[in-house]
Amino acid sequence: MVSPATTLRSLSVGGATYDLFVSLSDAVTDNQGSIVLPSGSKTTIKGVIEACGGGAANTSVGLSRLGLDASFCGVLGSDQWGEKMLANMKKEGVRTESATIVEGETSSFSVIISTGSDRSILTARGVSEHLHDVTFDLDAVKKSDVIYLNHLCETSCMIENDIVRMLNNFSGHLTWNPGGCQIDAGMHQKDKNELLALTSLLLLNKEEALRFTGEKSVESAIERLRAAGVKCVCVTDGKNGAVAENETGRYHCPVLPVTIVDTTGAGDAFGTGMTWALSSGQSLQISMIAGTLNASRVVSTIGAEAGLLSRKEMESLLAANTIVTTTIA
Repeated sequence: MVSPATTLRSLSVGGATYDLFVSLSDAVTDNQGSIVLPSGSKTTIKGVIEACGGGAANTSVGLSRLGLDASFCGVLGSDQWGEKMLANMKKEGVRTESATIVEGETSSFSVIISTGSDRSILTARGVSEHLHDVTFDLDAVKKSDVIYLNHLCETSCMIENDIVRMLNNFSGHLTWNPGGCQIDAGMHQKDKNELLALTSLLLLNKEEALRFTGEKSVESAIERLRAAGVKCVCVTDGKNGAVAENETGRYHCPVLPVTIVDTTGAGDAFGTGMTWALSSGQSLQISMIAGTLNASRVVSTIGAEAGLLSRKEMESLLAANTIVTTTIA
């Protein structure tokens, strides 16, 4: 493994969400796979698990576990959920000086209803809608070696101007995982185009890649994004694995055959593993494997952060790795 001479500093920008996982009986799932809660009746709950989540929270915790000096930049409420998320980040060694606390409002939270085979998510953005009101700390950006720009909710897409301006003289690694409003707007908007030219690693799933570029195939989408200046483009496709390309070539990485318990945070875990490896000087192939290992551990547990690997665990798994990447001509 290649280790940086000094500890890299990272800044994750985006949301934090408090998740409540409610486990129900399979009997509430109908023939169409819909979860049914009959009106006026009581449904027995098998269990409830509380967990911290949200893109910026997940990636900052993930990068901290992998040995980076990680910071979180996002919005939390002053309620009990905000306090729990703040305490969790501090426990995980994440710096929170760049967090904004909104008094008298509710933190972002989700209720994930699971029957074991199916799930539905009830979500409230809460204070995450105020992300555009965050006072971005230019000094924090200047001190960062790695910036991870996570999904943004619709009301926060306007901060792209601020981010582009802050990154004008940034020479480190930028990972960008665009959200719904950014995907729908398309890659040709001025702000999006400027961000793409600054991006070291762009993370999209297959559907997002096609919508974002307007292309009909993953191959042409990757070509379009690379032409826009992205150093490395990675497109995930569920059980089919991931395809990524940089200046060394285009590669496919398969998934690990694991028992899936919960997919919450899988994309964040994959991106965190790739970001850690690329910013540490690893090859694209090794970076894809690192992302896959991290994601496979996360989907084997409930919650977005419980399964995130430590650096020691990651290096041990990479040393014993059996995942084989293939070169795509």
